[in-house]
Amino acid sequence: MYTADVSRYTHDIYRRCGMSGILLPKLSLGFWHNFGAIDSYERSRQIAHYAFDHGIIHFDLANNYGPPYGSAEETMGRLMDDSFRPYRDELFIATKAGYDMWPGPYGNWGSRKHLMASLEQSLQRMHLDHVDLFYSHRFDPNTPMEETLQAMVDIVKQGKARYLGISRWPLKAFEFANQYLSQRDVPLLIYQGRLNMLDKEVIDNGILDYCKHKNIGFIGFSPLAQGLLTDRYLHGNIPTDSRMAKEKFLKHDALTPQLLHQLHKWNKEATENGLSLAERALDWVLEQEGVTSVIVGASSVEQLEKNMKAAYSRQNKD
Repeated sequence: MYTADVSRYTHDIYRRCGMSGILLPKLSLGFWHNFGAIDSYERSRQIAHYAFDHGIIHFDLANNYGPPYGSAEETMGRLMDDSFRPYRDELFIATKAGYDMWPGPYGNWGSRKHLMASLEQSLQRMHLDHVDLFYSHRFDPNTPMEETLQAMVDIVKQGKARYLGISRWPLKAFEFANQYLSQRDVPLLIYQGRLNMLDKEVIDNGILDYCKHKNIGFIGFSPLAQGLLTDRYLHGNIPTDSRMAKEKFLKHDALTPQLLHQLHKWNKEATENGLSLAERALDWVLEQEGVTSVIVGASSVEQLEKNMKAAYSRQNKD
């Protein structure tokens, strides 16, 4: 039987999400990788326990996380039954819908039918009666935004989600969504977007500024650029167990001489400040004004522990 560490809230690692009553840890645990059916459940359980024991109360999921699709949520369901049921009200659990999930015209995108059916399935897999945060996972250029957003409003009114989020919507659509939801008394809590030292699109296109101006939270994903911002590729080699070797999320041609030069420069700066390149990359995201939290993945407790060092090192900076 799992008993959470009584000192899990002794670290001041929380930031307010916009103007809401929600506080999120600077580091949130993502279930995109390492929590699927192909992964060791015991290892996933150890990572989740370690996170919660150190104050990481936000778990970020989506319907199609795995592999296979849905299996990360099934792992979350097992964790609820095995470990976290007594702590449900301390956790802030998020899931998403919008990417491909099942065959046919209603298996993805932003229709009312897809969003509602997907969330019902997610709740069943996670053994929950509601999620704390439900996202539209991507912008649907063909479905009217009013249909997508009204379905999300109704999901909150039905009690199946406490808050709403938007992920990877373009700025104009994001602005419309914020206005639409505010007018229906279901304010938008948070925007999720990719942000790292190599990808600053949400800064360049004004999304982060809009979040700051409208008091909307921002949570970044891929802070280590799928592993590029770690020491794994500093010597120009491609480890056989790396994502680049699998060429699924990271391609071989990404490792250019120009990028290697930049990585070495950043690594030197990090080392001079007593940090690893990965720790500096996480610290950089958390330095950006308007960022509430950053989602990290972990394949081991040791990796999560290293990633947490950057968040906790900012304790005296915030």
